[in-house]
Amino acid sequence: MSIVLIVEDEMNLALMAEDLLVLAGYSVIKASRVTNALKLVDDHRVDAALLDVNINGTYVFPVALKLRQLDVPFVFVTGYGAEGIPEMYQDCPIMTKPYDGQRLLREVAKLLASDGAC
Repeated sequence: MSIVLIVEDEMNLALMAEDLLVLAGYSVIKASRVTNALKLVDDHRVDAALLDVNINGTYVFPVALKLRQLDVPFVFVTGYGAEGIPEMYQDCPIMTKPYDGQRLLREVAKLLASDGAC
């Protein structure tokens, strides 16, 4: 079973994403803080990740870097579009908020079918 990490500070969105992914057969781990997400990445085998760009006023880029080093694919989730993404991550997929459940499932399937991190 594939493990998907959700790093999201909006609880309703995190719970909706978790419910959809679990119903689709994925295992989910969640973090609402960057420090917690880094610990989860250290403690679990993560197959893919959904990364909200701004987590309680802290950018998620340390988590993205760690995932990239481990060759774990991820998608940035943001309401602001690509302008808030640093140059080194411009090749990474971005999913804009709000998004629907079908798009979420398609993005996760694409991540899991990819050859690794962007």
